[in-house]
Amino acid sequence: MIAAGIDVGSVSTKAVLLLDDEIHYLVRPTGWSPREAGWQTYQELLAAAGCRDSDVHCKVGTGYGRVSLGFVDKAVTEIHCHAKGAGHLVGCGGLVIDIGGQDSKAILINNNGKVLDFVMNDKCAAGTGRFLQVIAAALGVDVSELSELARGRQPLEINSMCTVFAESEVISLLAKGEDKKEIIAGLHRSVARRVWGMASRFAPVDKVIFTGGVAKNQDVRERLALEAGCEVIAPALGPLAGALGAALYAREMSAK
Repeated sequence: MIAAGIDVGSVSTKAVLLLDDEIHYLVRPTGWSPREAGWQTYQELLAAAGCRDSDVHCKVGTGYGRVSLGFVDKAVTEIHCHAKGAGHLVGCGGLVIDIGGQDSKAILINNNGKVLDFVMNDKCAAGTGRFLQVIAAALGVDVSELSELARGRQPLEINSMCTVFAESEVISLLAKGEDKKEIIAGLHRSVARRVWGMASRFAPVDKVIFTGGVAKNQDVRERLALEAGCEVIAPALGPLAGALGAALYAREMSAK
């Protein structure tokens, strides 16, 4: 039985194929057309896995672009897909914190990956992947370099979390001769504080399951652990949690 999940996000599109116990996946930029990105990513993944669309028993779409995916059998909200995917990756319940390109969310799940409660910030890019991309550009570094540059550094106080104002503040700090690495550490601490400020309504928790693209930033993970006061787990396939959850829903639908 083959099931597929397609997660069309604002920055990247993720597709997952479940072939029995094997997880095949592909990630590509969303670009200007969510519909095209979803279809092309799915088609490329099929080709890489040696499958055809007719081999797939069920397809589920999720993410902000899910309504544009006319080829899927069902669309499921990203909250439920991220919860199911994260629960599958760690094999238990807990508090899922997902920081994506344009939004962040905290989802309390049980041991079956079922949503118990959630809170989401989708009104402002502060504390998201887009925020870090803008600041990295202002600092003249690639976003992939931020974690290594900031680790072990004393964070400077960053007063603004608005993307526009924070960029201006960073440029001003650089002009004053402040250490770039300490600026980045300050930004990471600000991201962790902002996200935990949103998620702390669920405290206390034993652990946080950190997903989304920003979870690859180890310095942000460590600073989030300090804010939350608990262990922060970042599964290797955490950035694919939404697409994986969608594929798991598709597999369940196929089995009915």
